[in-house]
Amino acid sequence: MKTRITELLNIEYPILCGGMFRVGRAPLVAAVAEAGGIGFITSAHYETPEDLREDIRLAKRLTKKPIGVNLIVSPRKKLPNDEFIEVLLDEGIRIVETAGDNPGKYMKVLKDNDVTVIHKVPAVRYAKTAERLGADAVIIIGTEAGGHPGMDVGGLVLIPQTVDSVNIPVIAGGGIADGRGMAAALSLGAEGVLMASRFMATQESLLHENVKQWMVGASELDTFLIQRTIGSTTRVAKNEVSQKVLELESRGATVEELLPLIKGERAIEVFTNGNLDAGVWSCGSSVGLIHDVPTVKEVIEQIIDDAKSTLSRMNIIMG
Repeated sequence: MKTRITELLNIEYPILCGGMFRVGRAPLVAAVAEAGGIGFITSAHYETPEDLREDIRLAKRLTKKPIGVNLIVSPRKKLPNDEFIEVLLDEGIRIVETAGDNPGKYMKVLKDNDVTVIHKVPAVRYAKTAERLGADAVIIIGTEAGGHPGMDVGGLVLIPQTVDSVNIPVIAGGGIADGRGMAAALSLGAEGVLMASRFMATQESLLHENVKQWMVGASELDTFLIQRTIGSTTRVAKNEVSQKVLELESRGATVEELLPLIKGERAIEVFTNGNLDAGVWSCGSSVGLIHDVPTVKEVIEQIIDDAKSTLSRMNIIMG
């Protein structure tokens, strides 16, 4: 396959494994690279910059193909992004996915060091800003996405709107877990797709097996949006804690009241020990399309085959 994204990132297939808290680690990222896509080591879950360095080095031992690092820009959480950038530059990483707030304060150092910057956004206006700041590509995230989709607008609308609004390549994210989704995104003008939930349920993912099996048995109705009332809308798995958060929000709970339930330490308990009701944890509505726990290589091969079959079917229909 050949798009501006495959050429920009020097990858075989325009498939990205987006940054994921506690999931975007070396084994998964390297497996995506080996299978022809690209993954991003998620800097935010490392205690120190040296921990990030260690995982980058592990990934580079596992693959010689391009990998990237995800940087979270957050006004709420103080992260040592300047130090993270020093590490990734030292280790030869030249592809970065930024997400969260405006990445402008990091753009100069990244671009001065020939880093390809892909910024993840939830709305067209932010895609325009990213282009103006010098981003090389944008990821547009629909409301179907796990984590922070930002808006209640689906990809079917956001993808073509974004394609029409910027000149840099657009990558589609949210609700994509198979080749049909990839074919749809490409048909709407995207030049690549970003997936997260699909890669959570793979053999190389370091998630606890209980989480993976929950995903296999879940439907598209088993995720919902919380944290709207505190300006941090998040799509999460439906469990006891997330339903409690939703109930408290309906009563007008403050951030301070919600924080004990939504703090990241509780998600770590879910992912590490498999206690599915220990905390809130991100998951996209595409979980309804996930029915097995294959290798990353099998996921990508199946997606490419199905995307080609879907596009061939469309060619027949269109005559």
